[in-house]
Parts: sequence; C-alpha cells; structure tokens
Amino acid sequence: MDAIPVGFWVVALLVALALIFDFMNGFHDAANSIATVVSTGVLKPQQAVAFAAFFNIVAIMVFQLKVAATVGKGIVEPGIVDQHVIFGALVGAIAWNIITWWYGIPSSSSHALIGGIVGATISKAGSGPLVASGLLKTVAFIFISPVLGFLLGSLTMVAVAWICRRMSPLKVDNAFRRLQLVSAGMYSLGHGGNDAQKTIGIIWLLLISSGYASAGDHMPPMWVIWCCYIAIGMGTLFGGWRIVKTMGQRITKLKPVGGFCAETGGAITLFVATALGVPVSTTHTITGAIYGVGSVRSASAVRWGLAGNIVLAWIFTIPATAFIAAVFYALSNYLF
Repeated sequence: MDAIPVGFWVVALLVALALIFDFMNGFHDAANSIATVVSTGVLKPQQAVAFAAFFNIVAIMVFQLKVAATVGKGIVEPGIVDQHVIFGALVGAIAWNIITWWYGIPSSSSHALIGGIVGATISKAGSGPLVASGLLKTVAFIFISPVLGFLLGSLTMVAVAWICRRMSPLKVDNAFRRLQLVSAGMYSLGHGGNDAQKTIGIIWLLLISSGYASAGDHMPPMWVIWCCYIAIGMGTLFGGWRIVKTMGQRITKLKPVGGFCAETGGAITLFVATALGVPVSTTHTITGAIYGVGSVRSASAVRWGLAGNIVLAWIFTIPATAFIAAVFYALSNYLF
C-alpha cells in the first residue's frame, strides 16, 4: 500500500484549522442571529441558538456558492497561495475573533478572514497577486451593508408603525412575537448562507493551491460544503454570549416589533449580498439595522457613543488581522 504523502497531512490539518475558524465564526456571530429575539423575550437563549443553528445549516439548500467563489478565486490569485499563506490567514482571523469576543466587541469574522488572506499574501509576494475587483467590492460593503441595514431597518419600522397605527400596543406586541420567529429564521438563513461560504472558499483555495482541486472546477467538493455548514451551525449552537448583551440591549432597547424590523432589514441585505457573491459582514448588517430601528423611535433612544467603538473595531479589523497573518506566515516559514 502506497504511503500517503506528507502534503496530505498538512492539508488535512489546515482543513481542520479552517473548520475551527468556521465554528468560531458561528460562535462569535451567534449574537447577530439571536440577540434581538433573546432581548425581546420571544425565545429563551438556548432555544434561540438551536433555532438559529438549524437555519444556518438549512441555508445549504438555498444559496448558490457565489461567495465561496469570491473568497476562493476572487481575493488573491490561487497560484500564489501555499499552505503557509492559508495558515497565516486562518491564525490571524481566529486570533482577532478571540480578542473581539473577549471584549464583547461585535466585529466581523468575514473581514477578519479577508484581512488574514491579504496580509499573508502581501507578506509572501507583495500586493501584485491581490485581485482588485474582489477586494474592492468586499471593502465597499464594509460601508454599504450597515447603511443598507440601517435604511431597511428604519423603513420597515416606519412602514410597520403606519400599518399598525390603529392597533393596541398589546395586540402589536403579541403579533410581532410570532412574526419575529419568521424574521429571525430568515436572518439566520442569510447568516449561514453568507458566512459558511467564506470558509468553503478558503478550503477551496487551499485544495486548489495544493493540487487536490482544479482552478477550473465550478464548485468545491460536497464534503467541504457540508462540513462548513455544519461547523458554523455548531458554533452558533454554543453562542458568543458576551456579544449578545452589546447587540441586544446596549445599542437600544428592543421590543418584538423592533426586533422584527431589524432582522427583516438585515436579512434582505444578506440575501442581496449573497446573491451578488459579496462576502459581507453579518455583524455590520445587523448592527446597522438595529441602529436604524432605534433611530425611528428617537435619536436619544440609541447609544451613539457605542457606535464609535464598534466602527473603530470595523476599521481596524482588516489591517489588524493582516498584520497578525503576516507575522504567522513568516513564523510558519521559519518553523516549517
């Protein structure tokens, strides 16, 4: 029986590391899916994470792999990538997720991964292998997704207020406790559909660079797709509770009608971005939507000072993870 080449075990370990990142993505971003439905009291925390995890995985049957294609082939040229680049990118993203989770900062796992890929690639070969079109649309949506979430959340809130203007507050509250289950499910569907595909994309990039897949393939192996969707669902199931408090209560106090409007605005944004193949931040999206809903009530209902801290984390995510990834790329080359 022929011996399995050493390269196989290296690739297998990096796939495992990517799935750890995927799990942490779900763990870190669980707040995006469940904070509103928990803070409004519609679901208990453990019910909410199970509910969100289910829809994270169901997303495998809904969305095309356009985001995975962007990450796998549209951020850097696959030919320049090697195991050291993938290692640096994943460690950079995982490290940033741990730091921001520890301090309860709702940062972007998506942009952490993109920053990691960019930093490790530049460390190896400079900026030449970067694909401008893929990077530009990803960076553009750092600003577009929260703004779109803000607009859709606030417009949905205005529309609902007009439609329900003759209903009693108690009747509105009871109705939207049920409807929020629909909006939370749709948002979790969009979260799973966009975020799981980022890890699919980096594993696909790894398989292409190591010769286990071809750059001409239209999609990655099915085992990659299933593993990534299951991993993000399991991460969501365990939930990043430190961030739930920030998202669900510290930005603004939400009632079921507000939670419904925020999740609906966020879900629409995620569905559009995923259809366009943009690896968008679910964190940016739902944060913008929550601010949009809160601002409809009154400007004073929203803690705008907290927004400054959140935006700073967004701005620093890509350069910070790029730096960490560059360091670990160099360390990987030195050690291995």
